[in-house]
Amino acid sequence: MSDTLYGGRRFRTLNVLDEGVREGLAIEVDASLPAERVVRVLEQVIAWRGRPQAIRLDNGPEFIAERFMTWCAERGIELRYIEPGKPDQNAFIERYNRTYRTEVLNAYVFESLEQVREISAEWLQTYNEERPHESLAGLPPATYRANLEVRSSPMKLSP
Repeated sequence: MSDTLYGGRRFRTLNVLDEGVREGLAIEVDASLPAERVVRVLEQVIAWRGRPQAIRLDNGPEFIAERFMTWCAERGIELRYIEPGKPDQNAFIERYNRTYRTEVLNAYVFESLEQVREISAEWLQTYNEERPHESLAGLPPATYRANLEVRSSPMKLSP
């Protein structure tokens, strides 16, 4: 996504979402987000949440760059590109992005990238930990994920 600061300087955001539990995993904000930066963000997400089997994405230049595609191939991550002009093939992130645009990017006049980062981090925490989602039985994404992890944990017995 992209927007501008009050002074006219453009910035971009890289929004990473776990489709399975609708949890926002990262919002990276900067003037430019080349493939190397995308890789760095994804490495941080993987260190925290584990390696995904696949990533659904659009055809932006950072996502079709050799560096990004090689990095994914080396890790066995399948790339699922949506067809140009078919945002409905990436419906979960499109909905998430629309909500983020409405509640953050369009709601504030930002004076600095740091301000965008701070407000985005606060919004992400609220989105993940407080906001109920109909598709998740009325639970926030973090709670829903935690419930899944408890149910899928192996039972441990001790004598």
